[in-house]
Amino acid sequence: MSYSYSPEKQNPYLPLKKSPSSWSNLWFKSPNKALNHVVFTMHLKSLTKRQLQPHKALIFDRTLLLSDELLLRVFQKLPESQRKPSSLVCKRWLSLQGRLVRSLKLLEWDFLESGRLVSRFPNLTRVDLVHACIVWPRSCGVLLNHRVVSVPVDSEVSQNGFLENGKVLASNVVDRGLRFLASGYPNLRKLAVVGASELGLLSLAEECSTLQELELHKCSDATLRAISGFGNLQILKLIGNAEGLYKSLVSDVGLTILAQGCARLVKLELSGCEGSYDGIKAIGQCCQMLEELTLSDHRLDGGWLSALYYCENLKTLRFQSCRRIDVYPGLDEYLGSCPTLERLHLHKCQLRDKLSMRALYMVCGAVRDFVVQDCWGLDNDILGLATTCRRVKLLSLEGCSLLTTEGLESAVLSWKDLQKLRVVSCKNIKDSEVSPAVSTLFSILKELQWRPDTRSLLSSSLVESGMGKRGSKFFKKTWRPEVPA
Repeated sequence: MSYSYSPEKQNPYLPLKKSPSSWSNLWFKSPNKALNHVVFTMHLKSLTKRQLQPHKALIFDRTLLLSDELLLRVFQKLPESQRKPSSLVCKRWLSLQGRLVRSLKLLEWDFLESGRLVSRFPNLTRVDLVHACIVWPRSCGVLLNHRVVSVPVDSEVSQNGFLENGKVLASNVVDRGLRFLASGYPNLRKLAVVGASELGLLSLAEECSTLQELELHKCSDATLRAISGFGNLQILKLIGNAEGLYKSLVSDVGLTILAQGCARLVKLELSGCEGSYDGIKAIGQCCQMLEELTLSDHRLDGGWLSALYYCENLKTLRFQSCRRIDVYPGLDEYLGSCPTLERLHLHKCQLRDKLSMRALYMVCGAVRDFVVQDCWGLDNDILGLATTCRRVKLLSLEGCSLLTTEGLESAVLSWKDLQKLRVVSCKNIKDSEVSPAVSTLFSILKELQWRPDTRSLLSSSLVESGMGKRGSKFFKKTWRPEVPA
């Protein structure tokens, strides 16, 4: 006769029906009340655990006692590196973290049109739609890094560039997305988009009256007719022709429309735009609050430099990736100058033309910060022409391989107000050729960074000798001026 254990019965020796022998029967065959009690208790605990499991989360989730406003204040105190992991705790935290996001770069266009963008991030004020407007190839192993945007490419390339022939969303699709965006974010402050038309921008201007910064890729003169609708626009970036990506035209017509519609403009960047003296003059006359002008790969006609005279409040002038400054600047008496200009930055530009560089220095005669980075053609003669800018207080030279110690010395000694000097990666400037006059100048500078080549030892010797003192201030080796990316 065999016996089996039942937790409902206290007596394990009650006779039951015969059953085939097994290892469990053999184990419980001998009376062992202590072991039976242990097994019975474990079985009860497992049942209790399974029954109470659905209620356990409700009991121990103490955050349910806190309001959304209080949790948002807690999340705001978290560093950026911890906000994303904390949003994965539960759906409520994910939703609350979405309210804190203000800036977003969208990668999937469907996420906008489906309405999930607005529901997931209801408080966005800065949105970048550039990558979402590009049709990504399904199988792409090459990423094209352009100055204005980085895009994946495939083997199909048209004569007009990588982003032609259906590689960018149609203008009606982009316009529909802008309407979705405007209805969901009436307090939008910044937007970047590719291929928008006049109608799409007008619908955006009607809803987003507080928009202050706008970046338009693949822009044309017709697109700019809607620019007057943005009454509070202060920062504008126009990309007309992006070589290798797409072709679009912004001419004097578009620049004039822009000038008349953006009277409150403070910063303006023209990339791949055409035009001439008339377009720049219109901007100077109408946009009287303009303080910063950036020209990237410009295609302006000869003589445009003299139009900078009308930019009466211009403080910063930048050139980026420009193959030329001005092919024919004209006579000196027509150039004029910008009396309020303080900063002149040249980045990856061609500076071989002495005539245009001389005209540029005359227009920028009042400049105080002169920054040159990775430009071609800057030799002793070109830098020597800059001595007409007699108010220079900051000089930064980087990647000027043609410049020698002699050319640098003649320039820095002519600037009596020079206070900051930075020389980096200029291989023809040697420590051994530094004259005593320049060494004396180094000792009175407020800030100095001297690293013309990898073998330079002057910087370390200056630190050891204590040169660079001026009153209670010491020069800083790690000083870096503001250089455009």
